[in-house]
Amino acid sequence: MKNYHDLKQELKEVVLEKIDLSRGCEDNEIQELIDELIIEKGKQTYISLPDKQRLSKELFYAIRKLDMLQELIDDSSVTEIMINGTDSVFVEKDGKLSQWEETFESREKLEDVIQQIVAGCNRVVNEATPIVDARLENGSRVNVVLPPVALNGPILTIRRFPDKPIGMEDLISYGSISQEVADFLQKLVEAKYNILISGGTGSGKTTFLNALSQYIPKSERIISIEDSAELQIQGIKNLVRLETRNANVEDCKEITIRDLIKSSLRMRPDRIIVGEVRGGEAIDMLQCLNTGHDGSLSTAHANSGKDLLARLETMVLMGIELPIVAIQRQIAAGIDIIVHLGRLRDRTRKVLEILEVVGYEQGEIQTKSLYEFEEAEEKGGIILGRLEKREALGHLEKWKAAGIQ
Repeated sequence: MKNYHDLKQELKEVVLEKIDLSRGCEDNEIQELIDELIIEKGKQTYISLPDKQRLSKELFYAIRKLDMLQELIDDSSVTEIMINGTDSVFVEKDGKLSQWEETFESREKLEDVIQQIVAGCNRVVNEATPIVDARLENGSRVNVVLPPVALNGPILTIRRFPDKPIGMEDLISYGSISQEVADFLQKLVEAKYNILISGGTGSGKTTFLNALSQYIPKSERIISIEDSAELQIQGIKNLVRLETRNANVEDCKEITIRDLIKSSLRMRPDRIIVGEVRGGEAIDMLQCLNTGHDGSLSTAHANSGKDLLARLETMVLMGIELPIVAIQRQIAAGIDIIVHLGRLRDRTRKVLEILEVVGYEQGEIQTKSLYEFEEAEEKGGIILGRLEKREALGHLEKWKAAGIQ
C-alpha cells in the first residue's frame, strides 16, 4: 500500500477532477463519490477498514470543510484553537491547553483554509490587509494574522462558543455568580439601567452579555452592533443584528462600529447592545446612553471596574478632542452599573465586583461597590468564595419608574 498521505492526496485530486464545477454539488454527493473511489481503490491495493474510514472523513473535510481543523471544530469540549504557522497547533480543551499532534502539510493548505473562512463571512485577508476578524458558520470567533506581520507563518486563532448559549442558570451552577446577584441584575436590566461588562481577555464578557440579555423584555426592539457577529441573543423577535465591514480591493467603503451606532439611532431602538467598545466609538456609545436609549449593554477590556472608567476616557479621546471634564461628566451621566469579571488562578470565571456609578464630584467620577467577591479558601485546587453585598443601590429613579418593588 502507498504511503497514507500520498494515497490521500491522489484520491483528493481524483475527486476534484470528477466534481461537476458547473453546478453546486450537495454534501451527500461529494461523500458518495469519495466512498466509491475508496472502494474502487481498495480493489487495486489493500486498505484496512480503519484507514478507509479515516480516508472517507479526512477527504470530505479537506474538500468540503476546514480540512484537519474540522475535527476540532466539531468537538464541543474544545474552546480554543491556536495555529502558529503550519507546524504548531495548540488546543484548549476542558480548560486545559495542550499541543495537538496534527500539523498542516503545507503553508498553502493553511492559507487555503484561512481564505475559505474569511470568504464565508465576506471578509478579505492578504498581504495588503494581513489582519482580519471573522467567524465560522457555528458562530465561532476567528482572528487571522498573515505574513509579513506574522513572522512564523499564517496565524489562526479560533474561539469556539457552546452550541447552546450559556444562560444565567448555567453561570449560577458553575459558581460564576450567585442567585441573589443574578436576581438583582435581572431587575436592573428590566428597569433599563445602562450596564457595562468589564474584564480581561478570556474572562467571559461575551458569554455574560449573552446571559444578561435573556432578561430583556421580549416585546422590545433591540439592535446589536459587533465587529464580528458572535452574540447569541435568544427570544427577541424584533432583533436587528449589525456587523462592521472592512474596506477591500473592490473599493468597498469601510463601515465601522461608529457608523453602525450612528445609523442605529435612526432605527428606533428600545435598546442598543454593542458587542465590545475598544476605540473612538466610545464617544458615540456615551452619546447614545445620554440621549434616551436606556437599558443599553456593552463590554470593554479592563483590569477592574474603576480601570474601565479610565480606559473609557482614553477611548473617547481616540475619537474626538474634548476636555477631560466633559468626558468624565458624559461617562458619569451615561453609565449606571459596571459588572467586572475575572478568571481566577484555578481557571474559573467569576463576577468579581459590581460597581454603581453614582455621579461626578471634585473632578472625579464617583463610584461605590455594591457587591464584591471574597475568597474564602482553596480546596483541591478550586477557589471557594462568594459575592458579598457591600452597599445598597443608590440611584432608584429607574427602579421605581419600572414599578419594581
